[in-house]
Amino acid sequence: MSDNEMSEDEIPEDETAAPSAPSATPNAPDLLRTTADPALTEDLALALLKRADLPPEVLEQLAKNAHALKSRKVRIALSSHPHTPRHVSVPLARQFYTFDLMKVALSPRVPADVKVAVDNVLISRLQTVSTGERLTLARRASGRVAAALLLDVETRDGKISAGKIKDGTIKEGKIVAAKINHAEAVARQTRVMQIALENPRLTEALVISSVLRLAASAALVHAVARHAKWSPRREVRAALLRTAHLSLARALDFSREIPTKLLQEVLASSRLPAKIKDQLLRERFA
Repeated sequence: MSDNEMSEDEIPEDETAAPSAPSATPNAPDLLRTTADPALTEDLALALLKRADLPPEVLEQLAKNAHALKSRKVRIALSSHPHTPRHVSVPLARQFYTFDLMKVALSPRVPADVKVAVDNVLISRLQTVSTGERLTLARRASGRVAAALLLDVETRDGKISAGKIKDGTIKEGKIVAAKINHAEAVARQTRVMQIALENPRLTEALVISSVLRLAASAALVHAVARHAKWSPRREVRAALLRTAHLSLARALDFSREIPTKLLQEVLASSRLPAKIKDQLLRERFA
């Protein structure tokens, strides 16, 4: 692993420590000279970035110090500082590795709009990260990233070597390999999805939004419908009744706790098969 990468063990569960208090009122001209110094060390830069009262112009000047920015720790601390201008912190974050992005997005010091932007960068990379990274993100990233992993499908296809396969069996060999690759991908994605559903930062609103998306798979709907935490919630059950994939048994079970008027409204916009919707209404008005 390179010096710029972060192992899973380095990733904090959360960064709740408050920034250190300043020892004295900062002198902006002095700070500007210090942050512009090409000999600025990593230790001094990090010490400065612990100050919560650094003005934006000082942070912007530090972002121009090429020597200081060679340090991964300095780049993360600069991007995470609450006063770093957005036009500095977001482009800087786009250069980070997967787990560095996650660290910035989870930092309590980072402004909400920057967290959203960093999450979006991370979500845009999901198709390129490894299965191990996806599992870690599902378990420990923000709720928005966990929700994206509920819908994300890993599309890395394996390849077979056809060099020694006779012409008459190439097609058959590729079909078999494709089926194996698909089964493995489904198994990996199911594991990621199940872990994402356990993410402590995942909210009910995000779960509902995910299952109502047209991209929501039958596997996701079934997983949420069976989940001990999410399936008992009335709003989640109402959302599941609006999807196309809920089984008749689950639909009957969930509909019993929903008032008749609300059930009629839910089924009016539901993508469930007509036979299931008719059965639910017959059960209600029998």
